[in-house]
Amino acid sequence: MPAGGFSGSHGGTEFEAKVTTAVIISCIMAATGGLMFGYDVGVSGGVTSMPSFLKEFFPVVYEKTQQHAMDDSNYCKYDNHSLQLFTSSLYLAALTATFFASYTTRVLGRKLTMLIAGVFFIVGTVLNATAVSLLMLILGRLALGCGVGFANQAVPLFLSEIAPTRIRGALNILFQFDVTVGILFANLINYGTSKIAGGWGWRLSLALAGIPATLLTVGALLVDDTPNSLIERGHLEKGKTVLRKIRGTENIEPEYMEIVEASRIAQEVKHPFKNLLMRQNRPPLVIAIMFQIFQQLTGINAIMFYAPVLFNTLGLGNDASLYSAVITGAVNVLSTLVSIYSVDKLGRRVLLLEAGVQMFISQMVIAVVLGLNLGDNTNKMSQGTAIVVVLMVCTFVSSFAWSWGPLGWLIPSETFPLETRSAGQSVAVCMNMLFTFIIAQSFLSMLCHMKFGIFLFFSGWVLLMSLFVIYLVPETKGVPIEEMTEKVWKQHWFWKRFMDGVDEDREGKDVV
Repeated sequence: MPAGGFSGSHGGTEFEAKVTTAVIISCIMAATGGLMFGYDVGVSGGVTSMPSFLKEFFPVVYEKTQQHAMDDSNYCKYDNHSLQLFTSSLYLAALTATFFASYTTRVLGRKLTMLIAGVFFIVGTVLNATAVSLLMLILGRLALGCGVGFANQAVPLFLSEIAPTRIRGALNILFQFDVTVGILFANLINYGTSKIAGGWGWRLSLALAGIPATLLTVGALLVDDTPNSLIERGHLEKGKTVLRKIRGTENIEPEYMEIVEASRIAQEVKHPFKNLLMRQNRPPLVIAIMFQIFQQLTGINAIMFYAPVLFNTLGLGNDASLYSAVITGAVNVLSTLVSIYSVDKLGRRVLLLEAGVQMFISQMVIAVVLGLNLGDNTNKMSQGTAIVVVLMVCTFVSSFAWSWGPLGWLIPSETFPLETRSAGQSVAVCMNMLFTFIIAQSFLSMLCHMKFGIFLFFSGWVLLMSLFVIYLVPETKGVPIEEMTEKVWKQHWFWKRFMDGVDEDREGKDVV
């Protein structure tokens, strides 16, 4: 089902490519890694608001939620380190796994790394769904975390390398789109399972993670590895065959030779992590690290992890809180579609800057409304003001979903040269999981101590990251992935100073 041909060109380089069935199917299958990640994010917040789950594994929290004493703080009823560990243990495991994933992605390929992720996901799902103790529950989350580490390392690279230049942004964002779909499905399933009599609904919520886990595993078995990965590992003819297949044309020689040259340079790199610290690699490294830190400091995971808990705190009740979380999940999905449509038309910077304004305003409004209506021991929140909070949360989620959500993964995956791409992606995933862990482990305590001020805290970071984008983030729309150095970094007002002598370093030297 080829959908028309085009030349992916920028600055004189042309790579003929059609949007082939092979590319679309491969990207859809690979992006199910995002579906699994999103489901894990969404399901944890839902089950931790189910009384039957809390009663079995977190009785102290259960007792606090059942009490209505005057000294019971509206902001602190869920503040429990064990409960936070249930959620955040996944990201601690992902942080560790990503270093092993960097090795497998480079040496074994993107395809096999995605398969390893699928196996970890299946093991973690089985442990969680059959858990009879807190230890078993945490072990399941750790296994899922390993899956997240391997998937988040391999999938964005796979999508960036297999996609034609002109629609690379849109296809790469399929990963984030699947994350949002996973969150929405988790919210819908939690809403249904919370009504199951007998108190076993949470097991079904956790068990249904097996569906995306199986999809990723089967998909990894069926897809071809990327030409970049095959050629980098010495499979030149197979790489050329796959390139011809995914581009839908015989005229692949220019792109093939560029990948071969990038692979030759990559083979000279004996220590890719050490090579990341070289002067010419600092621009993509700094941006990759800062994007992961900023992505978490928007406050998005704080809202998505604990949306049911947050809305419950606002006095909306269990059913209403889960229903509100479903609404925000739907907004997340629809807004990511906006990003898929516009990222290769408007560019990355426009989406990031517009979203900065929207996120800042919505979080300031949430802080003011909560500050005026939700005290430590008093709740003057009317139905109308609660709706305002939900609308502002939706406004915030929508802006994140077409900006920092997908672009936080897209930009790092497309800006590193081939010789450091796996290592660079590993650092990006590691930083993302580190700060996701920090936020997940501390959010409920921060909510307890900072109260409505937590949204002022996050809005301050939104302002800072918007300034970072204005001055230091270049536009990468339409630039072939192996030409970022020439077409982006050497042209940027600030980063070009790090590119002096880069050509000499790449000519005939054994880079270490």
